[in-house]
Order: sequence, then structure tokens, then C-alpha cells
Amino acid sequence: MSISRHFVLAAGGTGGHMIPAHAVAQELMARGHHVALVTDERGAKIPGIFKDAAVHVLPAGRMQGGPLGWIKGVRGIMAGRDMAQRMYSTFQPTVVCGFGGYPALPALLGALKEGIPTVVHEQNAVLGRVNRLLARRVDAIVTAYPMVRKLADKHEHKVHLLGNPVREEILALRGEEFPPLTDESVFRLLVTGGSQGASILSSVVPEGLSLLPISLRRRLQVTQQCRAEDIEKVRATYAELEIPADLATYISDMPEKLSWAHLVIARAGASTLAELTVAGRPAILVPLPSAMDDHQTANVREMVDAGGARSIRQSAFTPVELAKQMQKMAMEPGALQNAAKRAWNCGRPNAASDVADLLESFGTAPLMNDTLVTKPVAASPKISMTGAPA
Repeated sequence: MSISRHFVLAAGGTGGHMIPAHAVAQELMARGHHVALVTDERGAKIPGIFKDAAVHVLPAGRMQGGPLGWIKGVRGIMAGRDMAQRMYSTFQPTVVCGFGGYPALPALLGALKEGIPTVVHEQNAVLGRVNRLLARRVDAIVTAYPMVRKLADKHEHKVHLLGNPVREEILALRGEEFPPLTDESVFRLLVTGGSQGASILSSVVPEGLSLLPISLRRRLQVTQQCRAEDIEKVRATYAELEIPADLATYISDMPEKLSWAHLVIARAGASTLAELTVAGRPAILVPLPSAMDDHQTANVREMVDAGGARSIRQSAFTPVELAKQMQKMAMEPGALQNAAKRAWNCGRPNAASDVADLLESFGTAPLMNDTLVTKPVAASPKISMTGAPA
């Protein structure tokens, strides 16, 4: 059995940062370790995650609002760093792993000041601001994509391509077959815009579905996430089109909905793409143009190049274009099943386990089981490009 260790995971308060951190925490705790989360007030309130871990809310500070705002931001970061150091003096973590977002910064700075090994995980295909700031100083950088923009070549020696961890409920879909689909069966469409929905999906998708050939339109069954201000209008449109639709501002049973979906229309957030590729579901993706550093456009490249998805930039996302792309995917025999397999091939289902393996490789406490005692691992192992420490 393994010796129990302490790990700190730090993540910004959005699902994109918190969900992979949660998946890694679950894996570490299943191995008998203790995990603490550092986040902000938003992250601490996300339901259903980190229920069994200690949660610490630290000041993060944001560098915005001009010179006065920058001064305030620096003070907040330093206050958070000092609080993190005090926490580490009692918790004594083996390693601190940041999953991006401003709340990860003071936790990582505190670890660096205390000489604790540090790892950052980048979910997107563009290195985020906090991870970019600390890339030179951390011991390892975990990526979810083979190509990551704004990641300097000089850091290549510490990069691990391990993927973006997903929830266990999504991972369970990995072994399921693509839902049966014939020319006469119900065609199940899942539309999701992320945690807040997306107004453009609410305005474009119903009208785009109205332009489909009657032979396809009459088979549709839609599940769609909408913003609260859009939902009644969307419901009325689907009723007028006589398309059965289940609408909600939040889809609580996303794994179940994804399990029977034949096609997904969605934004291109990192967690969405990780779930699509682990489950193996074809998609039409509409990257959010205002995403920082346009990272959603970069995120879709691997899945689109593999043939598992089609991407439509928001300025070109019209009902006519959506209908055209849906017909190409839905009405050509075997096209959806082929796209699903290509999406599946992009998945990295072992991401949570692989990240946990990496975190366990740091520190000085020996790992033990019933038959073997290994030597302590150095605090800064040589990193290979493909995963485990060399």
C-alpha cells in the first residue's frame, strides 16, 4: 500500500479549471492521499465537487483597472501567497499543482517561496496567463494538446502531454457503443453553451433546424441548454416547428444526455472537448470569439483535423450554414459513426491517473507496497515529452 501524502490543488473558480482539478483530487484520494483545494469564492460554491477535500479560499488579486487596480491586485496576490505559506507549514504538501486561473497564482507563489515542488496543468491549446507567468519556475507543465501556443520551446524538457481529466461519469462512456442510428430512428441532438449557455446558440440553432429536410427534421429530439432570458422564446420556436425539445438553464445529467446524443452543438471550452473526445461524440463547434487569447479556436484544431468535428466561427454561424453542416454529417451514410470514432481517437481517458502518477513522482517520501520499497524520488525529476518522468 502507498504512504499517504498531502497534495494541494489550486484552481480558478470556473468549471474549466475546477473539473479537471476535481478529477485529479478524486484519483489521489482513491490512492489514500490527502488533498486540499485552493480556490476563490466562486470555486468553493460549485456544487458536487471537492466534498471530501479541505477547501481554502485565498485572496487572488487581479491585475486590472489601471495603476491603482494593479497595486490592489499585487497586494491581494501577496496576501494570498502569505496565507498559502502558513497553510503549507501545517499541511506540508508533497507538491502544489495549479490548474490555471488567478486563484492558482498565490498558491503557486507560496510553494515556490517555500521550496515545494510545483506543477501547472494547462487545459487549453493556448498557455494561460498564470501558467505563462510561472512556466520558467515550475518543475513540470502538463498539457492537453500536442501543440500549445505561447509555450516557449525552452520549456519543452518539462512538458507532459497527459490530457484534460474528466469526471468519472464521463469516463464511463468510453466503452459504450455509439447510439444506434438508422434512417428512421430518432435523431438526438444535444446543444450546450457551457455553464452559462450561449445566446447565439439559442437564436441560430432552432432556425437552422427549421431549414433541414423534412425527412431529418421530423426525427429530431433536442436537448438544449439556454440562458434564462432566452428559454421561453426558444421553447415557443420549437413548439411552432413541432420539434420535441427538452430545455433547461443547467443540464444536471450531462453524462446521460451525452451518452445517447448522436450529434452535439457546443462552444469549444477545454472541458467540453475533453468530454466529447473521451466519450466519442461528433460535434459542430462554435468557438467563443471573446475567449482570452482566442483559445477556443485553438482548442478545436486537433478534433477538427482528426475528422471528429466541424468548426464554424461565430461570425459565420448562421442558420443556413448550420443546416448545411448538419446535412453533411447527418445524411451521409455512416458519416456520424465515422466522426464519432475519430473523436474517440482524440480522447485521453487516462489523464486523471497520469497526472496523479506525475504528482506522486515528486517529493522525498518513499512509495511502498506489499512487495516493494522504492527509493525516494528527487524533487525535480527529468521530464519526458510523453508522460512519466524519465
